[in-house]
Amino acid sequence: MTAARTPTLAAAKLVFQRDMTLAWRRWDEVAQPLIFYVVVTTMFPLATTPDLSALREIGGGVVWVAALLASLLALEALFRADVEDGTTEQWVLSGQPLGYLLLAKVAAHWVLTGLPLVIMSPIVGTGLGLPTSAWGVLMSSLLLGTGTLSILGGIGAALTVGVRRGSVLLSLLVLPLAMPLLIFGSRAVAMQMDGDSPAGPLQLLAAIFFMALSLGPIAMSAAIRISVEN
Repeated sequence: MTAARTPTLAAAKLVFQRDMTLAWRRWDEVAQPLIFYVVVTTMFPLATTPDLSALREIGGGVVWVAALLASLLALEALFRADVEDGTTEQWVLSGQPLGYLLLAKVAAHWVLTGLPLVIMSPIVGTGLGLPTSAWGVLMSSLLLGTGTLSILGGIGAALTVGVRRGSVLLSLLVLPLAMPLLIFGSRAVAMQMDGDSPAGPLQLLAAIFFMALSLGPIAMSAAIRISVEN
């Protein structure tokens, strides 16, 4: 699958398809982040107030916090199985750019976890009083934010892949880096509801995403190589 003669994009596509196939066989694990996302956003009106005008003030932040936490659920095991069964070692020896193969796994993770959160965001946002005029900004900000978080989570998962029960360490590594995403994402939604232009926060989210996209594969590749050599 990852022989040296296989074109890089074709090899990455095969990795992506493999992960998607394996994930659909474990549909219960795929559904966990989405269920967590819906449950958390549903609990806020129960714990605070059912008044939509009051919920509207915090709705964007609630959706963003729930999405970030839900995205972290499946990250801890992102590379673990491939490291344990020797798959990543074969990738290292294949001659293919390791960063692209790992990025394909991260892309599969985002499609299975981040994309459903983005699609569900207008529904849970409506339950929190967000107007329909904020749906586009909410989905755009989450699209950039969850993509960035998947890459940051991939770096954290690569660094902690050799640590038993590394989920706590992974959260400690990723959540501080995700704070700018939360700030800019929720701010963009708030500005849209206030009638201001959300272009500034969205552009900052886009800049962070492309920076993570360019540097993430290098960091993941270096971390995985260290794990394989040890």
